[in-house]
Amino acid sequence: MTTELAPAPAPTEAPAARPRTFSGIQPSGVVHLGNDLGAIRNYVRLQSEYEAIYCIVDYHALTSTHDADVLRQRTREMAASLLALGLDPDRCTLFIQSHRPEVTELAWLLATVTPVSWLERTPTYKEKKASQPDDVNHGLLTYPVLQAADIVIYKASLVPVGRDQAAHLELTREIVRAFNHRYGPTFPEPQAVYTDAPLVLGTDGVRKMSKSLGNTIDILASTDVIRKQVMSMVTDTRRILRTDPGRPEVCNVCQLQPSFGDDHEQLWEGERTARTGCVDMKKLLADRIVARYAEARERYAELMAVPARVDEILSAGAERIRPIAEATMAEVREKMGLR
Repeated sequence: MTTELAPAPAPTEAPAARPRTFSGIQPSGVVHLGNDLGAIRNYVRLQSEYEAIYCIVDYHALTSTHDADVLRQRTREMAASLLALGLDPDRCTLFIQSHRPEVTELAWLLATVTPVSWLERTPTYKEKKASQPDDVNHGLLTYPVLQAADIVIYKASLVPVGRDQAAHLELTREIVRAFNHRYGPTFPEPQAVYTDAPLVLGTDGVRKMSKSLGNTIDILASTDVIRKQVMSMVTDTRRILRTDPGRPEVCNVCQLQPSFGDDHEQLWEGERTARTGCVDMKKLLADRIVARYAEARERYAELMAVPARVDEILSAGAERIRPIAEATMAEVREKMGLR
């Protein structure tokens, strides 16, 4: 995984503060393989390089999740998953979005400089209208404004995103420019930290891995569940017989091997020459996933057995960033004439 960043500024006499990054993640419950490869591994790496702030976006989740008990459970499961997979509360800030409610005030204020046409053109809004046509609530339309507020209330200058999400960050930048133009320089325009995180297809081999599609590999589940899910994966549909040469470039199982070992070229050559078969590749991948996440599964079980510990970490994170949120809102209110 590589990252592209703008050149760091030249050092001054005093050590410069680390750049601040922000990223939010939906409270979708226990994480799956796509979550880890697509985002969480990068979160863990960034916490040692930047002042990293990570937020579980429960306000955002309300646009599609309307059961209070489900939301609470999924939020705690996501928090425990992140901690189990390597987020360290001593090296980053992890909190729940609603625990710093100042962000909703800022979202409203940013909405007053955001044209409706900007929101209607977002791909996510169009997708949500199609996927939940009976629940096209106002929150779906203004979702990107709240996203912008999440980032700029902490004056984060960097946001880790995949290249496919660049358009969403650009909308935040447009909102920032609109606000700064009307009220004067207030927020930095956040820059993307592009990562080469892979697009992780689900076990169906066609669509992105997603719980709603039922095509996940649940890395924190029991080893039996993991093996069953991996063995159900669709591979190269043209490879009918064991003796047929494989095409690792289109085989989903082969495409995941580089994330779990440095020998993927050898494995792929074995597929091309039919020295190995699809079942062999699945068994190997299952073994490696089970081994890779063994400690994380134990840690997750320990955290979920003591939920008060998880809640304590989240509360401490929200309190740690209180001064940043309050200072930003004091500045914004003054500039907008609210104080």
